[in-house]
Amino acid sequence: MTNTRKKHGPEFKAKVALAAVREERTIAELSSRFGVDVSQIHAWKKSLLKGTASLFARSPGGPANGAAADEALTAPLYEKIGQLTVERDFFAKGLRHESIRAARAGGP
Repeated sequence: MTNTRKKHGPEFKAKVALAAVREERTIAELSSRFGVDVSQIHAWKKSLLKGTASLFARSPGGPANGAAADEALTAPLYEKIGQLTVERDFFAKGLRHESIRAARAGGP
């Protein structure tokens, strides 16, 4: 008989971790109730307690990891700026060549 790993969603993990934090039942009771190993419940509880402080540390309305979110937003913008700079330089060189040709030909 092969054991397959269960993949629990974030909602389920939060539910179990909150039940562990409330301490209304023992960890062993929660383990049998939810079908999750005791060590896993302890890990989820620890993650919940560790991550709770970040809820209050972030700026209002902003994502929890502000630096990563800012970088994700600015990276495409910097890429576009680079593209436009290259295009501007390319066209500026072309305009200089046209003005030199016009001067030699006696044009405007």
